[in-house]
Amino acid sequence: MSTTQSERLRELLEPLVTAAGLDLEEIELSRAGRRRQLRIVVDSDEGATLDVCAELSREVSQQLDETDVMGDEEYVLEVSSPGADRPLTERRHYARATGRLVKFLSNEGGELVARVVALDDDGLDVEVPGVKGRKPTARRIEFADIARARVEIEFNRKDTKKEEEA
Repeated sequence: MSTTQSERLRELLEPLVTAAGLDLEEIELSRAGRRRQLRIVVDSDEGATLDVCAELSREVSQQLDETDVMGDEEYVLEVSSPGADRPLTERRHYARATGRLVKFLSNEGGELVARVVALDDDGLDVEVPGVKGRKPTARRIEFADIARARVEIEFNRKDTKKEEEA
């Protein structure tokens, strides 16, 4: 049974990423003109800083140079964090989104924008913002009912930690 290049890359790189205290979120190999582009997306509970991505990029590059997993063709390596518009697909993504506003699409097609308050193995406790001066309402969303979810960017969000300390 043969393994795909993507599987070989994951087997090779996951230990490096894990040793750096990160999660390997995605490996994407695509063609950009004559060259190939290898995009590696990493994250952690604290996020993946530019310095961490740069250091990991050096380690990944060295590891790839020591193997034949990329073959002889030229390629461009990119190591980055997922970015704000990444879909939430794993439990750890939702945990990292605690306190953030998320747009949910249910399996039935309904949409809901709510703030993640807490989570457990089965789902999320969220707070739906109040409209026109009404108070927010609590709601439960089961993971099995979520078709898609993404964090909503909030440009005017108050820093809740500063409010709690005051």
